[in-house]
Formats: sequence, structure tokens, C-alpha cells
Amino acid sequence: MSATQSFISPLAPIITRFLALKESLGRGYASERRFLHSLDSFLGHHPCASDLTPETFASWCTTLQHLTPTVRRNRMRVVRNLCLYRRRVEPECFVPEKTLFPRNHQAVQPYIFSEAQIARLLRATRALRPGPCSPLRPQVLRLAVVLLFTTGLRRGELVRLTLGDYDPREHTLFVRASKFHKSRLLPLSPDGAGEVDNFLGRRLLYGAPLSAHSPLLWHGCGEGRGYTGPGLGQSLRALFRSTGIVKPNGRPPRTHDLRHSFAVNALLRWYRSGVDVQAKLPFLSAFMGHVSVASTEYYLRFTEQIATHASARFEKCFGTLVSPLPESTGGNP
Repeated sequence: MSATQSFISPLAPIITRFLALKESLGRGYASERRFLHSLDSFLGHHPCASDLTPETFASWCTTLQHLTPTVRRNRMRVVRNLCLYRRRVEPECFVPEKTLFPRNHQAVQPYIFSEAQIARLLRATRALRPGPCSPLRPQVLRLAVVLLFTTGLRRGELVRLTLGDYDPREHTLFVRASKFHKSRLLPLSPDGAGEVDNFLGRRLLYGAPLSAHSPLLWHGCGEGRGYTGPGLGQSLRALFRSTGIVKPNGRPPRTHDLRHSFAVNALLRWYRSGVDVQAKLPFLSAFMGHVSVASTEYYLRFTEQIATHASARFEKCFGTLVSPLPESTGGNP
């Protein structure tokens, strides 16, 4: 069955071309394909749906009421992008007005780990007990904290690493075709490489698989099985709680906050060393596997420490150009 035949509504050719374009640009678009299948099926079986109109779009949106506002907004956004693509050749076609979509939830404020907190987490892993199916649980969580904090890896990238992705001579990790189908080679610090080498030594003692395709974070249950992303995240959140590292709302930070912390700490190191921060951002973008510097800037939260360093640098460069405000002499301004 061809891609066009997999859709049944009058929009089938347009949806097919739209998905082909997105995938040719390196986008996986698997979730978006499912959303558009849902719309296509609705239109294909709707008795009065000869096209996508304000009425049929509104009817389809009512089938999403069981979902959260954020999820509904995302699916409606995908349909709007399809319509904008269609408008290139059909100027009069219907395009949903995004101001009518459900409102976005407030973005989650990332938690920035300090170096002292990371040291506390590493000490806490020593007190962890191995599990029946995870004999290397303490060592796995220690290595996970080190790599996530010092390389900015995504959680999914970490659990997909295999023994063959680590080069013990060059001390590098090869991250294969991750988000946006981008692969990258990450050099490790001497301490980071030492952590990986120590972990591999512990693996040998437990008879873990040694093939190049064996997961780096070996779980122990089943031949060649590795940790899953949710499983690793659950273990890390328990570690955060055990050390008293929680957000103001009392919940533990997310695993992804270690990636935010990596980016912010890189920025702080550059400010402290006096280098040109803007010139360094493309390197950080490539290191983190982003498609553009704009994506990297999302991680660079304006923390108090960054604000202090940025203000000090501004004063050093332009302080003589700024005149102090005149003192008030009383009366009306």
C-alpha cells in the first residue's frame, strides 16, 4: 500500500506530500503522522466532510475533549501547519486561527543543579543497594549523574548508548542519529572518562555482555537488556528525593534538568574565563545536538549568577558611558 492510499479523505494527497516534505527535512514526524491519520479518518467517515472547513475542523476538535489543553493545542497546531502548507497552492483554503486554540500551560521552570548538589548525589549513590535485577544499580546511577551533568546528554541518548559507542583510547562517546537524525561525537573530560572506565571494570566482575551492541547502562535482567528511559528517570528522582534535592513545590527535579544545568554551567564558565560568550554558543549548540543556536538559548536560563557576571562584564565595557541619575531634590518630578 502506498503512502497516499493509507489516507482515505479528500486531503490524502496533501497530507502525503506534507509528511514527505517534513521527513525529507530530517523530522521523524511519527506522532504528527498519527494525528493527521486521526483527522483523515474523521473526514473520510464524516457524512458531510468533503473538505476541511471551519465546521468540520470544529467537529474534529470535539473528539479531542478528553485530552489535556496542551495536547489538544499541539494536535490542532499540526493541522494548522498542514493547512498553511496547502495554502501555498490553494490560497483560499481554510486555515484554523491559532488564537482560538486552548491556551498554553505555563512552561516548566527548570531546576539548575549546583556542583555541590551533584557531589551530594554522587556520595548518595554509595549507600544504594543493588537490586535482584540491577546488580550495578549504584554504579549505573553514579555514571548517569556524571554523564548527564557533564555532557548535557538527553535521557534517551544516554540509555541508547552501547559499549561500541565509547572509545576508550580517544575518550569519546558517539551519539547515534538522535533527535532530528543528528549524530555527534562527544569528548569526555578526564574525570568523565575515568568514571566510564571504572564502570566498565565493574561490569566485567558481574559477567555483563561485552559485545559492542550491549547497552552501556546494563540492567542485569535478561541477556543484553539495558535501562529504559522511564526506568532510569524513576531511579534518579528517588535519588534526588533521598538527598533532599527538591523544587520549591516539593517535587524532585526532572532528569532533563541536568541537561539545563549543563548548559547554564557552560555559560558560567565562559563568563568567568572572560571569553566571548556569543562566539561560543555555536559550539555549545553542536555539542548538545541542536539544529540551531536558538534551540540552545532555550536552555540558557538567566540565573542570578549569570545576571551578576553579565552585569559585571557590561559595566567593565560600557560603565563609563552610563551617567548616574541625579539625586532627588524633593518636590514634584
